[in-house]
Amino acid sequence: MPAPPLVVRCGAFGDIVLLTPLLRLLAARHGSTVDLVSSGAWTAPLLADEPSLGHLQLVSSRHTPYFACPSQWSLVRWLRRRGRGPVYLCDVNPEMRALLARGGVLDADIVARDPADAPPIPWPDRWLELGMRDPPHGWPTHPVDPASFRLPRLVVSAGERRQLAAWLAGEGLDGPLVLFQPGNKRTHKRGKLLTAGHPKHWDAANWATLAAAVLAEVPGARVLLCGSGPERPVLEDIHDAAGRHPRIHNLAGALPVPRLLALLEVAHSMVSVDTGPAHAAAALGCPLVVMFGPAPPAQWCPLGPGAIIALGGERGPDSRVSDIPAAAVVDAWRRLPTRPAPAAAAPDGGGGGDGDQPRSQRAMRV
Repeated sequence: MPAPPLVVRCGAFGDIVLLTPLLRLLAARHGSTVDLVSSGAWTAPLLADEPSLGHLQLVSSRHTPYFACPSQWSLVRWLRRRGRGPVYLCDVNPEMRALLARGGVLDADIVARDPADAPPIPWPDRWLELGMRDPPHGWPTHPVDPASFRLPRLVVSAGERRQLAAWLAGEGLDGPLVLFQPGNKRTHKRGKLLTAGHPKHWDAANWATLAAAVLAEVPGARVLLCGSGPERPVLEDIHDAAGRHPRIHNLAGALPVPRLLALLEVAHSMVSVDTGPAHAAAALGCPLVVMFGPAPPAQWCPLGPGAIIALGGERGPDSRVSDIPAAAVVDAWRRLPTRPAPAAAAPDGGGGGDGDQPRSQRAMRV
């Protein structure tokens, strides 16, 4: 028996969301769960309830010299134990290819992404094309229609839904919840001056204009400013620009990944710059307006079962989110359809899950 299919992809939050179609496609083609080599603290909670995931092996760094990186040692030991099977190599850096070779992975077992092949198509479509190929060695597969796996999806457990409900009640966050995601991990790293010059920055006054429109048009709405702990000052600037309205809340650092996913599953809508949580919102069917700077929307626009409106990117690599007027974002948000109320007692979310079971222990981190 061959080892389960293995996917190798070390990426950011949004990259892992966009990888879920490949995991599900390979699980269907090979009739087994899929192992994953990846990185980042977000990967395990993002995929903890994903039924197609088998073993998750995390690497802290691909670029650190091998002798100085214990997580690379663990990866190599695990690869040597797991035996031969199809390997889908999504990363193009030579360091990862060297780690696979050190772990005994043969070239005949690898389907590799060609770094020179970069068509301007959404990443899930590229991954599905990769997943429909077979390594030179070849293993038996089941016939599947890749189109049925195209949309990324994430899974929220019933336990996470209950925890979210308790947290919302404790924070007094009732009514329709409209989420704003003003930045990503690179936007707010070096102080306000460099933040304002980042191509994904949208001025606090614009966010305040949007918040005023939301609060005026959705009775009882609350605007939730989402971001990591270091983004708190920027979110405070938005709150200040909006006159510190009592129905606007700065949630910087208050949304660990499981809570964020459960929140996206029930939120009224989200407005975001091009960043990972926008991809999670799309995967969970949250009506979404996403603003693009230089990243090409043709490749990076979030995909999912709900309504998604993308703005910006018209000037290619010279595009900036600041090019987008507040009035255009307000108009796009108004055009989002009303989201149906979620089924509170549903046993799983995003296409299936583990119901009342604790978050999956299948994702093993080393």
